[in-house]
Amino acid sequence: MNKGKILWIDDEIEMLRPHLILLKEKGYEVETSSNGEDGIELMKSHHFDLVFLDETMVGLTGLETLPILKQIDPAAAVVMVTKNEAESLMEDAIGKSIDDYLTKPVNPAQILLTCKKFLEEDRIRQETFITNYLQNFNQISHKILMQRTWDDWIEIYTQLVDWTIELDRLKNTGLDQTLQDQWKSANLEFSKFVEDNYLDWLTDLHEEGNPLLSPHIATKYLEPALKKGNPVFFIVVDCMRYDQWLTMKDLLNPYYSIKTDFYSSILPTATPFSRNAIFAGLYPLQIKQYYPQWWNVDSNTEDHKQNAYERELQESWLERKRIKLKSKLNFIKIFDTEFGKKVERELKDYLDSHLTTLVINAVDMIAHSRSDYAILKEIAPNESAYRTLTKSWFNHSSLLSMLKKIAEKGNATVIITTDHGSVRCMKGVQVLGDKETSTNLRYKFGKNVKTEAKHAMMVKNLEDIRIPKMGISVSNFIAKDDAYFVYPTDYHYYLNKYKDSFQHGGISLEEMIIPISILEPR
Repeated sequence: MNKGKILWIDDEIEMLRPHLILLKEKGYEVETSSNGEDGIELMKSHHFDLVFLDETMVGLTGLETLPILKQIDPAAAVVMVTKNEAESLMEDAIGKSIDDYLTKPVNPAQILLTCKKFLEEDRIRQETFITNYLQNFNQISHKILMQRTWDDWIEIYTQLVDWTIELDRLKNTGLDQTLQDQWKSANLEFSKFVEDNYLDWLTDLHEEGNPLLSPHIATKYLEPALKKGNPVFFIVVDCMRYDQWLTMKDLLNPYYSIKTDFYSSILPTATPFSRNAIFAGLYPLQIKQYYPQWWNVDSNTEDHKQNAYERELQESWLERKRIKLKSKLNFIKIFDTEFGKKVERELKDYLDSHLTTLVINAVDMIAHSRSDYAILKEIAPNESAYRTLTKSWFNHSSLLSMLKKIAEKGNATVIITTDHGSVRCMKGVQVLGDKETSTNLRYKFGKNVKTEAKHAMMVKNLEDIRIPKMGISVSNFIAKDDAYFVYPTDYHYYLNKYKDSFQHGGISLEEMIIPISILEPR
């Protein structure tokens, strides 16, 4: 099997005959040239996957030959081989886009390793992935089906995310459908697990093995950070899943040491409930009881008004905890690019503040806009592309720029989390309900709501899940797995409109298992 085509340019090529013989024995096709000029002519008439290029040659030097080779075939990897170890030479080579650098004398192992790196890395990684995944497939499947704890589900979820992201980097493994089926199985079992245990989590918070929930993360993470006295930035990125966080974290690793834990979003996994709960440090039912003037969530309230009092709720939490800030609370919601740039320009005013809270809406907007704009579904047709889109946004966002500046200052703790994730909805489920029924696609609260029980968790009394009653809500359902609710009226239109859309409000691994990360500047 031909493992790749190699061009070796060196004015002492005859002395490298043992290396050339070894490469041919290992399955590589090798051509040679004793000078840069002839090497350039070979490149013009043939495609080579890898070029070994001597730096010191009569006529054109390696550094002079390099940019010409790159111009002829930018896809070819070029490795400089030289006796000269001068730092300036290395920098010149890097500046001219060298792919790697070897110093003479080179041994066969070095050459073979370089060839494998540039010509066989994808194949080796793919084979290793397939082997490792198949070895772990039965283990994960067994964990999914056995009696589990919350920590077991975190392990299952993070493993599935890791496998999925690794699969993004590989092509043609043949495992895409197998992994999708395993996700499906995991979410079906996780939904049963939540249905069986959720009420116990609410009543036995401190029971060993139960998850931390939305109302308690500020006490667990924000309070200790504030008590240290240094500046704290508390950042909530609406609708950010763990896999999306990992793509963002890659860009932050050069600037921060990052520790990630997990908590569970409350149900429904929707912003009016889960994000209010985070800032208030209370369940929605408690917010309405203690602060009725700040609870504005019902089926008739416009979405943007349902979280209108988050600053006041966070201030009430600080007061109850008897935390006296050294400076006034900065509470900032960023809903659009221009305002984000404005906050970035003013960041110097916040760098020494005791607490700055940022709410970032961009990821949630991406999720919702994908359903409404065909171009976004074209750009992000699947989960992999959805992650890439998130990373692209973050890479060019005011949020990343602000985080870099915070890291430069060096004295602040950053806490990044989200209120809930989202799940890719593929299964439309018919639901009946009157005009007072809540409109969310993943939960329906109302008087006469009816749907198939196997696709949803029924909640007879909303107060049982610490949610205030909304009018006469007798029949309440929260969607499980990847189901979304569709009314009989114009059923097929809405079935197609929302199929393959990212939604939240229901029960799934992606919506409920939430990352929370502590970032300390390096």
